[in-house]
Amino acid sequence: MRPAHPVDEAATMTAARLSARAAELGLPLLALLSPRETPPPPANEDPAPDLAPDLAPDLAPPRAIALFGYDGSDALWRAFSTSPEAGDGAPDPLDRWSRRLGDALAAEFGARALYPFGGPPYQPFVAWALEADAVWSSPLGMLVGAGRGLWVSYRCALAFDRPLAAAPPTRAASPCETCAGQPCRVACPVDAFGPAGYDVAACAAHLDRPEGEDCRRLGCRARRACPVASPPAPAQAAFHLAAFRAARKRDAAP
Repeated sequence: MRPAHPVDEAATMTAARLSARAAELGLPLLALLSPRETPPPPANEDPAPDLAPDLAPDLAPPRAIALFGYDGSDALWRAFSTSPEAGDGAPDPLDRWSRRLGDALAAEFGARALYPFGGPPYQPFVAWALEADAVWSSPLGMLVGAGRGLWVSYRCALAFDRPLAAAPPTRAASPCETCAGQPCRVACPVDAFGPAGYDVAACAAHLDRPEGEDCRRLGCRARRACPVASPPAPAQAAFHLAAFRAARKRDAAP
């Protein structure tokens, strides 16, 4: 973890204004980072993650990236659930809401908005998060976050051509390392999280059966088993599973 750049007054003020404005919109600022060049590793080591965003070749690499998303509070859900997108009946309401707010922040702060959806190209949100946010890889393959548990979610990023200043978060060990029994591993009623990875088909089939009502109503049982943080409100958790099921059905349509 490191500050995006050496601290200066203008960068500090911009970061503070950005955080305050994002909070007003209900899209919390989670982390700031500076994409760094990743030199080739020694032959016996795995390569470092590439933190450079996938941009048009005529665009200069950004000097800072800001990540926004779910922070463990109900701020994002309250803002989204009362938005026009949440009630208009059109597909992908959360993505459309995220894009509207991300584009507005980008215009206001002179940045480029980037999203974890709508690809290709797909931006390296997971690599950015592991570099700058208080998150870790979990036994289920998804990220686990301080104050968020297995409900880590990023909705957009802003790429800046100037530095933004922020104190780096304290890097701690993954909570999974000391989690007694790791209940997330055994909570899924259809063992969708196994050594081979996430069995999407098994998960989706369970949600379509009567036995899947618990997950449909309260959210993924494996995620809820994580003791790092309390689950979000049932309506929020159920929304995400409903969106997952709707996307699966769209993808399966002829």
